[in-house]
Amino acid sequence: MLASLLPALRELDLPLRLQLWDGQVFDLTPAPHVTLILKDPSLLGELSRPSLDNLGAAYVEGRLDLSGPLDEVIRIGDRISQALGEDRPVEHQPWAHDRHTDAEAISYHYDLSNDFYRLWLDPEMVYSCAYFETGQESLEQAQQAKLRHLCRKLRLKPGERLLDVGCGWGGLARFAAREFGVEVFGITLSQAQLELGRQRVIDEGLQDRVRLELLDYRDLPQDESFDKVVSVGMFEHVGHANLPLYCQRLFGAVRPGGLVLNHGITARHLDGRPVGHGAGEFIGRFVFPHGELPHLVNICADISESGLEVVDVESLRPHYARTLELWSQRLDERLDEARGLIPERALRIWRVYLAGCAYGFSRGWVNLHQILAGKPRADDSLELPWSRADIYRD
Repeated sequence: MLASLLPALRELDLPLRLQLWDGQVFDLTPAPHVTLILKDPSLLGELSRPSLDNLGAAYVEGRLDLSGPLDEVIRIGDRISQALGEDRPVEHQPWAHDRHTDAEAISYHYDLSNDFYRLWLDPEMVYSCAYFETGQESLEQAQQAKLRHLCRKLRLKPGERLLDVGCGWGGLARFAAREFGVEVFGITLSQAQLELGRQRVIDEGLQDRVRLELLDYRDLPQDESFDKVVSVGMFEHVGHANLPLYCQRLFGAVRPGGLVLNHGITARHLDGRPVGHGAGEFIGRFVFPHGELPHLVNICADISESGLEVVDVESLRPHYARTLELWSQRLDERLDEARGLIPERALRIWRVYLAGCAYGFSRGWVNLHQILAGKPRADDSLELPWSRADIYRD
């Protein structure tokens, strides 16, 4: 197996070193700066027909170790999987999404450790795509710009009621209340997020303007009591079959004339099948159980069928590539601290996930779209200005 694998790898001209379980070392180029340390002889067979899924799984399970810059490791893994892996079509099999499975999936991902997330997120703990106005901003600056961008798109005004669906640790809710003078009702399915989010609301003295609750989107009040609705990084957990219901719940929560802004990851293909030579399968298996990404066309159709009118769509794909790159770098700078907070297996998952997603967004395997929609009034008008100029004014 090794005799046939080494020539195939050398043809790729990768700066790679292979170190075997018995101590043998093979440099595939004169100056390798990434080392794959194979601890299990069966990995030779997997390297002869690799995918990002099985390579990532081997690392998570401790059968494979890595040395070198993680972004370069991901690039090399992609090159190997493209050159030597099987080109097999992957069909998407929709998951069944009910309250129990959705709550379990959210808890698996978000209840890992607040202190772990605090290591590599910005101080507001905004766990979603940042917004880089020039590309040179720090993560902290870009996340503040993202929160402001969302609030401006929603044309928030003092005294309005904002519904935040999937509020996380409450960063957007607090920002909107503090900077735009609105009242915010935020919902999450993560107990850990809720506890810390509520404490931060108290610490900032915003109890009279921000209320956070543990609530499923299916239980949202349908009394048209909110002026604006925002959902950030939430609909990826809803599932294809439930997207019409999700959009209907947003429609029923907002008043006529109000606005709804959905910010989330979208698929490259109309049927939502994963791309990236096994990257999507790895994320589904280890990172986001039951996660499903709709194509932009499909989510816009569901929004429209609910009665909302799509008025603006913006792609932030390069912004999320940069966000994930910064998250990955920040986590790798604090690995020793992270090992004291979560199990080694979980840390391996997160290292591969953040670096791999940064690479995937940079390659266009997935996208991220902000979709602004309005709920028409009785005369079919919307409360929007003639242009977008107000969004970008200082």
